[in-house]
Amino acid sequence: MAQEIERKFLVSGNFKSQAIRSVRITQGYLSSIPERTVRVRIKGDKGFITIKGISDASGASRYEWEKEIPVSEVEELLKLCEPGLIDKTRYLIPVGKHTYEVDEFYGDNEGLVVAEVELTSLDEAFYKPEWLGREVTGDSRYYNSMLMKKPYKRW
Repeated sequence: MAQEIERKFLVSGNFKSQAIRSVRITQGYLSSIPERTVRVRIKGDKGFITIKGISDASGASRYEWEKEIPVSEVEELLKLCEPGLIDKTRYLIPVGKHTYEVDEFYGDNEGLVVAEVELTSLDEAFYKPEWLGREVTGDSRYYNSMLMKKPYKRW
């Protein structure tokens, strides 16, 4: 398993013009309990299954395992998922030596835009672009698995 370290922020302002790529993502959760979330995802024309462990106290670090699987298998597994699919577009935006992943949500999460930056250590410095808003790292309301259960429009 690999350790994932990332910080999450709300986004305000124009970020799309800086994106080098975007992809539509549909995902569901076979298990959304914090100790072991199991997600299936269609990302563009590829399918994935991902298992994540519980976050550390900061909310910035946790174990993650991901494997590419056929889209047809993801489509079948989506039928077994807990209610509430996540639908979003992910924009990749290089900033300094990092690439931000900015997710614009649709459906019941319409209006929510969050950015994540993956780091190599908890104290790694990174540049914060002007469109980066308030940090929400560790706020479980912004986890995709929680947005599935309690969408942004119901807050």
